[in-house]
Amino acid sequence: MDSRQRWSDEEEMLRVAIDGLLTQVWTSLPGYIVSYDATTNTATVQLGVQGQISGPDQTPKSVNYPLLSGVPVIFPRGGGGTLTFPISAGDECWVSFACRAIGGWKQSGGVQPPNDARRHDLSDAVCHIGPMSQSKKLSAISTSTVQLRSDDGFTYVELDPVTKKVNIVAPGGFNVNGNTVFTGQVKANGKRIDESHTHTAQGATAVTTPVN
Repeated sequence: MDSRQRWSDEEEMLRVAIDGLLTQVWTSLPGYIVSYDATTNTATVQLGVQGQISGPDQTPKSVNYPLLSGVPVIFPRGGGGTLTFPISAGDECWVSFACRAIGGWKQSGGVQPPNDARRHDLSDAVCHIGPMSQSKKLSAISTSTVQLRSDDGFTYVELDPVTKKVNIVAPGGFNVNGNTVFTGQVKANGKRIDESHTHTAQGATAVTTPVN
């Protein structure tokens, strides 16, 4: 028996009742990706914080919460553009729980009535990819440039707001599929290869390639 049950303290009784209700109010928690379905853009997620239950002898025991399935994954998106990236099992994420049922919106989009009276429920989760625990934090984060990078830092596109330069580091190569237009000097291995680059003809009637 909880010792507070023996007290005649109305304020404490009210506090216990509120605490009990708050245990059913879900706001947000860290989690881990179990699997990701790119066709539906939903994930199965394991919450990263355990719940507690009490045994017959009232001894508390920590247990995993049930897996959350069909959780919409949020990518940065707007104006007809989207930034996507691979999602793998074990990736860390942040799970938020809507204050109303979102089943109708999840299925059809637009403005929909809630399909259930539930509030702050595990069933109404969405998933943000990216939060990092200390065990999986990135190393060598640039503090002066904007980077789109691989986790290991070996491959990146970098924008420097001070020098107004964009740097690309791609050990595996850089491929362009489409017409390419350059304005300004173009160099390869320190040598100009733009319109200022010429070849010297050998002989009076020789034809240079490319034409000078």
